[in-house]
Amino acid sequence: MPTVTIVPAAPEHRDDWNRLYAGYAAFYRVEQTQAMRDRVWSWLMDADHEVNGFIALDGTAAPIGLTHYRPFARPLSASTGGFLDDLFVAEAARGSGAADALINAVADVGRAKGWTVIRWITAEDNERARKVYDRLAAKTPWVTYDIKL
Repeated sequence: MPTVTIVPAAPEHRDDWNRLYAGYAAFYRVEQTQAMRDRVWSWLMDADHEVNGFIALDGTAAPIGLTHYRPFARPLSASTGGFLDDLFVAEAARGSGAADALINAVADVGRAKGWTVIRWITAEDNERARKVYDRLAAKTPWVTYDIKL
């Protein structure tokens, strides 16, 4: 299996992150503009913003994946958890272990910060990713709802 290295998103990853994040949006059929990606990148580069990110690098140090995460309050348990917002691995790199490595990197952050859980959502029909998720985490019984504002 190829070597995968996980590093915090940094200025030198900007162009590759942009390509990967555009691929993530396309995968979920979400219309996303460059202005939207610019905003998210600015969050990642702002040490005071709650959103953080990791980049997965292959054995040649080429970016092949990304994840974004943030803390969230858990009032019922009086604790803080981590929410994994986005996870994407370039199609050619799927099966490389990058997804596992990205998720584990977020879990390591959570352990270091004393978070009680790492949580994320995915599309019900995202079968390939769900095989990874089912191996690494427990599927919850919770149903997600949105109110569009």
